[in-house]
Amino acid sequence: MAALRRAGLIARVRMARVLACRHTWFDRDLGVAGRVLVRDRAGGYASRLVTIDDPIMRIPSLAIHMDRSANEAFKFNKEDHLTPILATVGKALNGNGADGDAKPAHHAVLVERIAQALEVAAADIADFDLCLFDTQKATIGGLCNELISSARLDNLNSSYCAIEGLINSVGSGEALARDPGVRLVALFDNEEVGSTSAYGANSALLESALRRVQASWEGAGATAFEESVANSYLISSDVTHAVHPNYSSKHEDNHRPELQKGPAIKNNANQRYATTAVTSTILKDIARRHDIPLQEFVVRNDSSCGSTIGPMLSAQLGIRTIDIGNPLLGMHSIREVCGVDDVGLLVRLFEHFFAEFSELDAKVTAD
Repeated sequence: MAALRRAGLIARVRMARVLACRHTWFDRDLGVAGRVLVRDRAGGYASRLVTIDDPIMRIPSLAIHMDRSANEAFKFNKEDHLTPILATVGKALNGNGADGDAKPAHHAVLVERIAQALEVAAADIADFDLCLFDTQKATIGGLCNELISSARLDNLNSSYCAIEGLINSVGSGEALARDPGVRLVALFDNEEVGSTSAYGANSALLESALRRVQASWEGAGATAFEESVANSYLISSDVTHAVHPNYSSKHEDNHRPELQKGPAIKNNANQRYATTAVTSTILKDIARRHDIPLQEFVVRNDSSCGSTIGPMLSAQLGIRTIDIGNPLLGMHSIREVCGVDDVGLLVRLFEHFFAEFSELDAKVTAD
C-alpha cells in the first residue's frame, strides 16, 4: 500500500480469482453489486441487495510505451496487476484516519458509498459479498441489428429464455390443469467456480426442492419421488461456442454452430455433456413440430471440452438430460455477443417443451 499511496491512489479492493478472460477487464468502467448484511434497530441483521451503477472502479492497463511487447502477448500477474483503482488518496481519506496502520477488511470510502446507496449508516454494515461488473449497458448491434452485445450473456441468456418459455407455456391455465407433470426452472449460482456451494448445482438444493414438491401430493407412495425422477426430463441450458470467423479451425468441421441459426445440442463422448440419443430425439421432435431450427456442437478431438451442470445433475438424480445452448461469441469475456433471433427461438423451444413433453414422452419407449 505504501507504493500506492505515494502514487496517490487507493486500490484496496481485490478482484475475484475466478474470472476468465481477465484481460478483457482492463480499461473498463466498473461498478459494484451484491448482497449486504445490515444491522437493524432490533439487534438483528437484514440482507439487502445493492447496485452501484456509477463507474467507481477501473483496472488501467500499462501504457504501451512501458511494455512494447503488449501487442504480441498481453501478460499480467493476477496478484499484482488486477487490483482495481477505487479513488485517489487525497479525495478518499478526507481526514477519516483510513491511512493509518490499521488494515480494515474494506476501505472506508467504499463502505460509505454502499451505505449511501442503501440509505443506512456505514457503522450498521456488517459485511457484504460484492462483485464488479461492466457499467456499459447491453445494446443491439450489427449492421442489420441482429446481434446482442452485453455482459453476462453466459448464462443470463438461457435463464431468460427458460423463464419466458415457462410463463408462455401456461397460457390460460386450462392445459396446465390437465398436465400430469410439474413444470420447473432451476437457476443456480456458482456454476463457473464448480457449483460446489450451498446454492450451486452440486448441492442438495434441487433434490430438496423436488422432494418438497412431491411431498405435497396426496396419496403419494413411498417411492413417489424416485418414480417422478425416472419419468422426468432435464434440459441443461448453457450457452455454447459459436464458430468464430477468425478462428474457424477451432471447431470440428461438421459441427459449427452459427449465430442466428438456432440453439445447439451439445454432445461429448466423454460425458462432459449429458446428451443421449433418447434425450436428443425428444427435443428434436418438439423442435421439428414447430419449425425451430437446431444445430449440433461437438468439440474437436484434439481440444479440451468445457462442461455444464447437466452431467452433474444427471448423475445426482438419475434423470434423463440433454445439454443445449444458444451460440455465443466472446464467451467469458466482460462483453459477449449472441444473435437476436436465437433468443426468440430458444424461448419458443422451452415453451413447447413444457407444454408438450408429457404427451410426447408417453410415446417413447427406451430402457
